[in-house]
This record gives sequence, C-alpha cells and structure tokens, in this order.
Amino acid sequence: MKKRFIIAWICAALFPAISANAQEKTIKIGVLTDLSGLYADIGGLGSVLGAQMAVEDSGLLQKGWKIEVVSADHQNKPDIATNIARKWFDVDKVDLIVDIPNSGVALAVSQVVREKNKALIVSTGGSSDLTGKACSPNTVHWTYDTYELGYGTGTALTKAGSDTWFFLTADYAFGQSLERDTTAAVQKAGGKVLGSVRHPLNTPDFSSFLLAAQNSGAKVVGLANAGGDTINAIKQAHEFGLTAGGQKLAGLLMFISDIHALGLDVAQGLTLTETFYWDLNDDTRAFAKRFQQRMKNGAMPTMGHAGSYAGVLHFLKAVAAEDDTSDGAKTVAKMKSIPTDDPLFGKGIIRVDGRAMHPSYLFEVKKPSESKGPWDYYKLIATIPADQAFRPLSDGNCPLVN
Repeated sequence: MKKRFIIAWICAALFPAISANAQEKTIKIGVLTDLSGLYADIGGLGSVLGAQMAVEDSGLLQKGWKIEVVSADHQNKPDIATNIARKWFDVDKVDLIVDIPNSGVALAVSQVVREKNKALIVSTGGSSDLTGKACSPNTVHWTYDTYELGYGTGTALTKAGSDTWFFLTADYAFGQSLERDTTAAVQKAGGKVLGSVRHPLNTPDFSSFLLAAQNSGAKVVGLANAGGDTINAIKQAHEFGLTAGGQKLAGLLMFISDIHALGLDVAQGLTLTETFYWDLNDDTRAFAKRFQQRMKNGAMPTMGHAGSYAGVLHFLKAVAAEDDTSDGAKTVAKMKSIPTDDPLFGKGIIRVDGRAMHPSYLFEVKKPSESKGPWDYYKLIATIPADQAFRPLSDGNCPLVN
C-alpha cells in the first residue's frame, strides 16, 4: 500500500512538468542567405536583422514563446543550401526558412522544404517560377518577382519611347526568368528585343558583353542581373562610354544598397521597380530608423530585408492562430487564409500559388542636386496596384491553381 502511494505521489509530481513541457511553444527560424558574396548587401545580415525584428514585434516573446533565429551562408550554391536545409530540419528542428537570394538556390530549397513538409518564405530570390510551374504548397514568395520587375520597368520605358532592347543576363535561373518576363512585357508594349548575352555569376569583366550591347544599337540595355553584378555592369558601362553614346541602362532588379554603392553621379536617372522604399510613408520611415540604428554599417533596409521582416511577421500570426508548426503546408495554408497587414507593404493577400500581393512602385533615381541627404535617392513615378504588378493567377501554370 505504501509502495503504491509513493508511485502515485511521484506521478502527481511529474505530470504537471510533463504537461507544461508539452504546451511549451518553441519556434526556430532559419535565415538562409548570402553572407559573404555578391548578394550580401541585399540580403545577408540585413535579412537576419529583419527576421529578428519581426520576432520582437510579433508580441509572442512577451507571451512566453521561445523563438530563435539562426542563419547560414548558402554561398550561392544549391548543393550547399540544400544540405544546410536538411540539417536544419532533421537535426536542428527549424520550422521556417526565409530569405534566399539567388533563385537557383531558392528553387532547390523549395523542393527540400516540400519534401520535409516545412515552410519557406522567399523574400530576396526573384524567379516567378516559384509561383508558376515550380509552385509549392509550402512556399510563399513575398517581396518581388521577375514578372513584376519586367512589367514595371520594361513597360514604362518602352511606352516612353525606349522601344528596342538588348539584355545582359546573369546565366542562371533568376537572370533567365527576368529576361523572359521583361521580353514579354516589352513586346506587349510594342517594343522589340534585338538580342542578349549571358554572363557568368559574379564576373569581374563586362567589357565583351557591353561591346555586344553597344553594337546591337538597342535604345535600352536591360541588366537582367542583381547585386554586385548590376553594380559592376553599370560602372563599367559608364567607363565604356555606353550611356554617353545615347543608350539607356535599365537595372531590372535594383536595391537601394546598389544605388548607395554606385553614388548618384553614376546612378542618376535610372528607372527601377521596387516594392519597398524606406521613405514611402511614416511607417516605413519609423521601421527604417530602427533598422538603421541596429545595422553595423548604418545601411537603410532593402526591399529584401523588408520582405524578411514582413514575411516572418505574417508567419508568426499564422502560427499563433494555428498553434502548431509541425505541418508546414498547413501553416502556409493558414498564412493564405489570413489577410496580410504590416507596416511595410500594407494590406494584401497571399494567393493560392503562394504569391504575396501588394503594390509595386516605379522610381527614378534622383540627381545629386535633388537629394536632401544620405539615402534620399528615389523619386516616385508611379504606383502599380498589386493586381496589375503581378502575373495573373491563371497565367502562371501553377499546379495548385484549379
């Protein structure tokens, strides 16, 4: 009898602890990004900070939730990225991966995420295939895509009279998607594409590619690349005399960090499309001030950083509502069922194909005389509503769309 009493007492003592552990809410978020290469400024540590700020602003830490943000450098290599993703899921128990500059890497990781039934928010990768033929019930594409970029910049310049194009294209998934989608926009607006050349990722020398562009006689040289490649191409184009000869450069994917690196003397007059700018309104300015104070280099947030923040914030809303992270597809479905509403991108939705819908903006880079100070770089030319900026749902060939 005494023995039974002791066992009962031990069980009574243990059960509350077991129950508390079972109800403990723990989430791990992995920021898979470029920490050392040509995309480090557009994603990198800024995307890690964006995710951390989203966790802090979610209000869940104050409710006792344990939320950890980890990060890793994918080195722009799909094999390295997928190995990291598998370890994160199998060993480290990561629930969500976010960011992933480099579309080739993002497409590869998306497959692993679906296999492991976790969640992925692509905030800096750009290929529209992520919500097209390669769409997944586990993936959300947040910030921008190649269709939106091509439509915004390609349509605007072509309709303004710059109706012949030649492309300098990064030779991987993102560059190819951007050239394809911009070509479609240019042709739809009545323009012509006279040719293209493809360059290796992170090439130091654009001279032969710029010579081909110059010889084409095209009014616009479209740069279907990003980050360090875009910066180097623009700098070398000016040294090459391409713009002095009357041709216009179109940076089809540009971030404010690129403009900062180039300087307004070189970048002035460029037309570009973004979905976030720090100086759009009071909310974006307030976020940017907090962000800049915490960045060691004092940089303003790029749209990729903003996308990491907004995407993680919405993910945490869905997790709080669902109270479960074990089923990634179920969590993403919850994200789609809740309207998006954050201080950086505003109100919107996530479509069945995983596309986050929000406005896009056409900007022109200011002249040095027009800028009031550091990071005051853009003039707003047009606001493009979400339903015009992004590809129609019926045109993407996403298997999730009935």
